[in-house]
Amino acid sequence: MKKSWIVVANAHRARCFERDDKGGALNELADFIYPQTRINTGPDVADPTGEAGKGHGRTGHSGRQFEPRTETHDKERVSFARTIADYVNDGVAGQRCVGLSLIASSQMLGDLRPLLSVAATKVLRYSVDRDLTAYQGTELKERIDHALELPE
Repeated sequence: MKKSWIVVANAHRARCFERDDKGGALNELADFIYPQTRINTGPDVADPTGEAGKGHGRTGHSGRQFEPRTETHDKERVSFARTIADYVNDGVAGQRCVGLSLIASSQMLGDLRPLLSVAATKVLRYSVDRDLTAYQGTELKERIDHALELPE
């Protein structure tokens, strides 16, 4: 029987479910929890002097060049999205699912979709901007069914 995967996610948690194409029961395959964000209590560990970005500009004078600011939690959230995408990409490559639905917060959808492989993108049926991670059991199933009935 052909199986589809449904990923329900936000920036803190993601769950992957499997269900047959006839809309049967949800079988949970994986539950991912966002790792705790490190607390920045001082200078960067890699650069305890606080001199990050020091170098030579185009003019050859010493000065500072700065990378665009990316918060640590943003980097960790993208890393979390990569973990989820790797799991999904492996499942599609291993032919464990023939269809994929993403139901996630807009932030997670934005992080997750670009990380999907070409094969996973081809089997992506639905991409719904909705956070259902707080729901369990029958209520979760009903909300997933409702979300997947909406037009794309």
